[in-house]
Amino acid sequence: MVEITMRYEGELRCTAQHGPSMSTVVTDAPIDNHGKGEAFSPTDLVGAALGTCMMTIIGIVAARHDLDVRGMTARTEKVMTSEGPRRIKSLRTVLTLPLPADHPQRALLENAAHTCPVHKSLHADIDAAIEFVWAG
Repeated sequence: MVEITMRYEGELRCTAQHGPSMSTVVTDAPIDNHGKGEAFSPTDLVGAALGTCMMTIIGIVAARHDLDVRGMTARTEKVMTSEGPRRIKSLRTVLTLPLPADHPQRALLENAAHTCPVHKSLHADIDAAIEFVWAG
């Protein structure tokens, strides 16, 4: 269990503190939802969590197989719904790995991304497609 404590600071800004490390994150409502957009919005953090989770799980799997994936990058594009209840419509991610496309562990690493805990926790209505770019 990890405890995260949050505080509403006013003007649609919140802070969250990670119990074990005491590091903090600030969120701000986005401009299109009455906020200032001066920090990550809560839904932006979902997109950041998705990309970093996939890279973390790939990193764990890569380490088990003595593969170096340093320099791997992720870019997640978040789109919100325009009608109905405000929610995340899509989180499409491009993962760029510093390995060749014909790498023998390609399927293993791609599976790692698809099975990261954040990806597995997303609602089925969210388009969470992953594009892999093999740049080695």
